[in-house]
Amino acid sequence: MPQRSFEILDVTLRDGSHAMKHAFTEQQVIDTAKGLDQAGVSYFEVSHGDGLGGSSLQYGLSKVDELKLIEAAASVCKTAKVSVLLIPGIGIKEDLQDAVKAGAKMVRVATHVTEADVAAQHIALGRELGLKTVGFLMMAHMADVQKIVEQAKLFESYGAEVIYVTDSAGYLLPHEVTERISALKQSVSCEIGFHGHNNLSMAMANTVAAVEAGATYIDGSLRALGAGSGNTQTEVMVAVLERLGYQTGIDLYSIMDVANDVVAPFMQRPQEITGSGLIMGYSGVYSSFLLHTQTAAKRFGVDERDILVELGRMKAVGGQEDLIYDVAQSFAVKKAL
Repeated sequence: MPQRSFEILDVTLRDGSHAMKHAFTEQQVIDTAKGLDQAGVSYFEVSHGDGLGGSSLQYGLSKVDELKLIEAAASVCKTAKVSVLLIPGIGIKEDLQDAVKAGAKMVRVATHVTEADVAAQHIALGRELGLKTVGFLMMAHMADVQKIVEQAKLFESYGAEVIYVTDSAGYLLPHEVTERISALKQSVSCEIGFHGHNNLSMAMANTVAAVEAGATYIDGSLRALGAGSGNTQTEVMVAVLERLGYQTGIDLYSIMDVANDVVAPFMQRPQEITGSGLIMGYSGVYSSFLLHTQTAAKRFGVDERDILVELGRMKAVGGQEDLIYDVAQSFAVKKAL
């Protein structure tokens, strides 16, 4: 297999925010950012789990203002660059401008897989601000390949430099990832990325499939810290890809050290595939729904798996967190009858 270079983008300090209940401290961010920088990671993401502007009653309040976290991370990096996530409708253009002042160098504008058209202004602003600008197609299992290509072309027309296939639910299988990445490689001139979740224990296999199909941006998280059952584990990914003959540009021992010595001690729980995480992957439910679902299940005294299966049947998407509580309440009412 010929060697080629690509970027591993670490999402510990953004996707991990979900698992941390958005309670990162400045010191945790500084220590993690230093470790990622020293290990040779080029980009890593810092923001509320739901992106810029996500700190709210609906999505969860941040312990520390995300702009302070972005600034703290950027201040300790010699070569690594800070990325931020922006979901139109949650974050606004002013949030992105503020993030740039705090030190952000990349923006990933995230939409539902069929709604790239809502991101035109945000993509344009990212380019205007001189950021590496990315289109992030979430819940990629909910659209066929033709629709994904159509939406990717919209992102490309707006100015996106990279387009991501995002398996937000951890639902996809390797052949489905290969199909999607290959189709984008043939249809757009942008670089292609992949972001996976591990709800069906497929994150690493899916990441390898994406790389072999031509993806040049790959997401990972230290100790797999992330929403649902977590993400592709960065330090393991480095080892796997190097075994396959790829150049990652990341020092294996250094990335292992930041994962085990910095991130592991502040994790609130081990990142593993629980029954709920499994059902999320099986039913195709947005990974960041996990903690909301567990809270709703306890409040109403119902089985969280029932809630997740129903959300999957309803094809719920990010931004519909209030629906979780409606579903839980309906099950409680039925249970009482």
